[in-house]
Amino acid sequence: MQDLRIGIIGVGVMGADHAERVVRRISGARLVAISDPDLPRATALAESLGEIRVIEDPLALIGDASVDAVIIASPGFAHAEQLMACLEHAKPVLCEKPLTMDTESSLRVVEAEHKLGRQLIQVGFMRRFDPEYAALKQLLDSGELGRTLLLHNVHRNKTVAASFRSEMIVRDSLVHEVDVARWLFDDEIARITVHAPKPTSLVADGVLDPQLAVFEMASGAIADVEVFVNFQVGYEVRCEAVAEKGSATIGLGVDVLTRRGGQWGGAVPEDYRARFGTAYDIEVQRWVDATARGEIDGPTAWDGYAAAAVCTAGVQSLQEGRPVEVELASKSEVLG
Repeated sequence: MQDLRIGIIGVGVMGADHAERVVRRISGARLVAISDPDLPRATALAESLGEIRVIEDPLALIGDASVDAVIIASPGFAHAEQLMACLEHAKPVLCEKPLTMDTESSLRVVEAEHKLGRQLIQVGFMRRFDPEYAALKQLLDSGELGRTLLLHNVHRNKTVAASFRSEMIVRDSLVHEVDVARWLFDDEIARITVHAPKPTSLVADGVLDPQLAVFEMASGAIADVEVFVNFQVGYEVRCEAVAEKGSATIGLGVDVLTRRGGQWGGAVPEDYRARFGTAYDIEVQRWVDATARGEIDGPTAWDGYAAAAVCTAGVQSLQEGRPVEVELASKSEVLG
């Protein structure tokens, strides 16, 4: 069988990481083209990886006959147009979060895909592919601990760019825990409250960091999330599920935990690539394998839309200082 010919749109940190992944570690696939508005950056990456074409216009890359499938790693504001182009050309696509920047355009993408009668969009919520998260999901689904009642989440980055504003903490960081909660509970988020405690002094005036979010699930279960994107220490992601008969925690880094000299501890990774590198490898490999079968194997366009709806409500909660109901279309009415 011929290798899946992949084009990547956006080769900043995430897109360049995906490009290197496809070339070095993914079987059954071949990187054939990249596109980025920073042409010198795209050209340098293409030259470093071999005979990779640089196509200036991302829509031209999507329509190119030599590209079978697309990875979108461009800024979120560009996703709606690029996703619609992928659907127009019937190109399978792995789209990094967010699906789009707002609820309305996300729903239009879901509806457009549904009209095709075929799922082509997978959303890059890679935590579902992390071995620790996958093991936690399997444990909770087994019923061994009874019903899951609570989730406690921590999401900390060492630093982010000075341009990273309060709303971006919700849309670009908290969105991962939105998907985690929906996935682990197998339920929708009905209401969100985003609290803004006293911010760290190490950010610009007006930036609300850290934030504490509370999700109220449709079933009555609750999840909380601390998001702190200027933590200074490193990249730390943890999740504890509390159930009727016990609890389970992941993200403790126990595989590198050491005890010596009267102390114990371990390394804290610098960024997401160290913590979730394996998850990204598994995610992309499974996407490639599923695409070869004419399927998807991961979060759907609906999952991306649902996350966008929660984050839209989350930004409103942050701005207004109150709980906000999540406005979500009926899945049965949209998808039949």
